[in-house]
Amino acid sequence: MKRKTTLIALMTALLSTTATMAQESAGDSVMTHARGNKLSVGGYGEVAYGRNFFSDHVSRYSEPELHKNDPSHGKFDLPHVVVYMGYDFGHGWTMGSEIEFEHGGNGLAYEKENEEGGEWEQEVEKGGEVELEQFWIQKSFSRAANLRFGHIVVPVGLNNAHHEPLNFFTVYRPEGENTILPSTWHQTGVSFFGRYGDWRYEAQLLAGLNADNFTNTGWIHKGATSPLEYDVANKYGVALRIDNYSLPGLRIGLSGYYGQSIGNSYPRNASGVDAEYKGQVVVASADFTYKGYNWIVRGQADWGYLGDAAQLKYVYNRLNSKSPFKHSAFVSKNAYAVGIEAGYDIFSQIECLHNQQKKMYLFGRYEQYDPYATPTKGTEYSYTAVKRIAAGLNYHPVPQIAIKAEYNHRMLKKVYNNEPSINIGVAYEGFFL
Repeated sequence: MKRKTTLIALMTALLSTTATMAQESAGDSVMTHARGNKLSVGGYGEVAYGRNFFSDHVSRYSEPELHKNDPSHGKFDLPHVVVYMGYDFGHGWTMGSEIEFEHGGNGLAYEKENEEGGEWEQEVEKGGEVELEQFWIQKSFSRAANLRFGHIVVPVGLNNAHHEPLNFFTVYRPEGENTILPSTWHQTGVSFFGRYGDWRYEAQLLAGLNADNFTNTGWIHKGATSPLEYDVANKYGVALRIDNYSLPGLRIGLSGYYGQSIGNSYPRNASGVDAEYKGQVVVASADFTYKGYNWIVRGQADWGYLGDAAQLKYVYNRLNSKSPFKHSAFVSKNAYAVGIEAGYDIFSQIECLHNQQKKMYLFGRYEQYDPYATPTKGTEYSYTAVKRIAAGLNYHPVPQIAIKAEYNHRMLKKVYNNEPSINIGVAYEGFFL
């Protein structure tokens, strides 16, 4: 009896420690596993199929009446395939890395630019064929005090802090945050973070965003990318995040960003708009995750402000037709995204499946967003205002794998055609060593 009681106590302590570490990491799997083993290797990946029952013509928004009955179109995709590797050197020193192959891993792609009359352009997505999403060296002094140096995830918004595919029900990442913010947002800088009681906190100093990459349809989404071999740091940014775990099963988070963006480019223009204006970027976000009683509920609200928005069209690199940056369209002063999703594990009511750790979440999602919420100089792109609903299933045959299926419906303003689609995907997330 004594032996059995001791075994139960050990198992309870192990589960409690694992849960605490998961909360402390706030979605950073590399940190969690580097502490338990010298070498840790893992990753996550997504395979997706989609069929869009709306037009893909370049003028579907400028001439919507002509494309109301256009044929559907489909695609197979590898949204993200990621390899983690971490190592514990001892004495509080660890290393973490994350190498990502996005949509197959090419650094160059051809895109049809809707805002430029449908021209074909070779888009420089990143200065390399494989994207290094994280690489850092960390010194841990205690649970409450850690320093991280290198290329790090910026945990602003729910999607960036918890971007692995088992942290959302839809096949693709939540559309609103993924439209207006960099996703996954990662930049080079330094981070101080820790956990004290029921609070986790993080503060980061980063290279600033580059306003040359801001767009009318994506706001600051591409602002963290660089076509160069390095991130320009003429200007700097700061990011803050705090999470609370006081209530069982509930995590509530607040995060934000501030930095200047105009002139944070190469070459740096000594005069003109680049020197005169700052382009302050402010992002504020609130999010939560609740897990309990066989439910998972997640939600977020993001608001953004861009100073000197009307001047962005006239910065040096956007006027130079040979530069790899955006050259047309105004950018909005404000952007926003709100969303909520809820899923119930219907296998929890079937004892044999529940005992096998199989799960089947029936979920629904609603979101609303607009990267061009405030017209600049009277110029409107009203097709950017979107309401979207999604409903479907997530089947987990084992805890590390999800098979996803959904129907979603993107609702635009009345003058435009709505955009329904179906998506099917398979995703995994786990560690091999």
